[in-house]
Amino acid sequence: MKTSLFLLFAFFISFSGYPFIQKEVYKTDVVIYGGTSAAVMAAVEVAKSGKSVIIVSPDKHLGGLSSSGLGFTDTGKKETIGGLAREFYHRIYQYYQEEETWKWQKPEEYGNKGQGTPAIDGENRTMWIFEPHVAEQVFEDLIAENDIQVFRDEWLDRENGVQMEGGKIQKISMLSGKRFEAEVFIDATYEGDLMAGSKVSYHIGRESNAQYGETWNGIQKEVFHHGHHFKSSVDPYLVKGDPSSGLLPYIQATEYGENGQGDNKIQAYCFRLCMSNHPDNRVPFPKPEDYDPAHYELLARVFETGWDEWFNKFDAIPNRKTDTNNHGPFSSDFIGQNYAYPEASYEERREIIAAHERYQKGLLYFVSNDDRVPEKVRKRMQDWGLAKDEFTDNGNWPHQLYIREARRMLGQDVMTELEVMGKKEVKESIGMGSYSIDSHNVQRYLTEEGHVQNEGDIGVHPKQPYSISFGSILPKEEECKNLLVPVCVSASHSAFGSVRMEPVFMILGQSAAATAVLAIDAKSSVQAVDYQGLEQKLLEEGMVLRLD
Repeated sequence: MKTSLFLLFAFFISFSGYPFIQKEVYKTDVVIYGGTSAAVMAAVEVAKSGKSVIIVSPDKHLGGLSSSGLGFTDTGKKETIGGLAREFYHRIYQYYQEEETWKWQKPEEYGNKGQGTPAIDGENRTMWIFEPHVAEQVFEDLIAENDIQVFRDEWLDRENGVQMEGGKIQKISMLSGKRFEAEVFIDATYEGDLMAGSKVSYHIGRESNAQYGETWNGIQKEVFHHGHHFKSSVDPYLVKGDPSSGLLPYIQATEYGENGQGDNKIQAYCFRLCMSNHPDNRVPFPKPEDYDPAHYELLARVFETGWDEWFNKFDAIPNRKTDTNNHGPFSSDFIGQNYAYPEASYEERREIIAAHERYQKGLLYFVSNDDRVPEKVRKRMQDWGLAKDEFTDNGNWPHQLYIREARRMLGQDVMTELEVMGKKEVKESIGMGSYSIDSHNVQRYLTEEGHVQNEGDIGVHPKQPYSISFGSILPKEEECKNLLVPVCVSASHSAFGSVRMEPVFMILGQSAAATAVLAIDAKSSVQAVDYQGLEQKLLEEGMVLRLD
């Protein structure tokens, strides 16, 4: 079926004299909602399979976090990464073989450090660490080569935009008025808006450990795995020693609950910053208009304890740049300020994103300029700035906030830490994961002793790579028969902490697309797709489903 455009003229004559309204309807085999790395890989898989496909993306830039600052890839075990995901990292490798790619640094000056594998793996012709604009170009190349139609800056009408009939999505409508019809839909967003609009069940927050028989879900007070906690006693009050003066900014006064209990809170978000220390490619950190150093008093008190790990997560990417992530007790993670995000309106989400940007920009300026920051830190920080040649249409600031977790589907299967930790077998694998169960802090609270502490930071390594269940991308059939969800997958909070890595999202995007194609050929629901046929197709395309 070829992608076709139908111009439908709906004529509405109202008593108030409204003009005629023209609505565009686009019909295709598969519609993918989202602009993430999973969306791109899903679209490529559909196109290569001979079906028509449209990407409808709220984002103007494709690739999600993979092209928006997360260049220090969370690979886990690279041998689990196959299919189109591996093709992506192979293309990154090819790009950096060109001499002109190394504009700000010679290749031999680059340290070649990666996560669990060398950044440049010459033997396997893959490269796992990269600059944001390079990743975006690879995604755009894949789109162009496969002649994939992309509608950008198109936002689902979350109130009335999902039309269903007989348990299937018939069409989806955007706020712009555009409508899209398809046999199968894929929600490849970080938020799961199409999933939610289709009335598919989902969960937000942490389950109790008792719900799935887990250990690392729920509240984890006084559990410290990554060092992102207050290692020394830090006074939390506006006036030291005076509780009546109130708490410093960004400390929650609410009760945190008991260990193992579930809650509706989610792990912290941040922007993954691409910084440069090359004098000709560095934009000094500006002073935000509403900058208030009092917002960073808690960090100043951390420095007073002698803490000196500020630069520990300035991970090197090519051309004297970094992928800078959160590190320590007070850093780029805006702890506790994102709870409303998953269900928030678009306007409310924009406000939350803007608050994160203001917080992080103020943090950079504070550490670069405030006298309360140790001089050796402050002076070294002044050598850094935003990379001038990245995100050039957005003030050199990343396009995408790191939505580490939002909605998670309650699908046909629920992946839990039992599967991740190898305690429960996955029989129908559509890909593999291997990264640690990784949750950033969820809340910052006042201890019984009157000190400040963080909670929710978890890092537990599986003994070996694990398979991801086919049922984890499938809604329950009674809820929706033609939707696949490869990003907001059906997983518990702790399991999602491992699954949520960008290479895995690419893998699951390809698997979802392969499922969509088979469902169309069989004229069946996505849940009725024969797994043996899917398995054969994925293996033929170089996917890794299990390690023998």
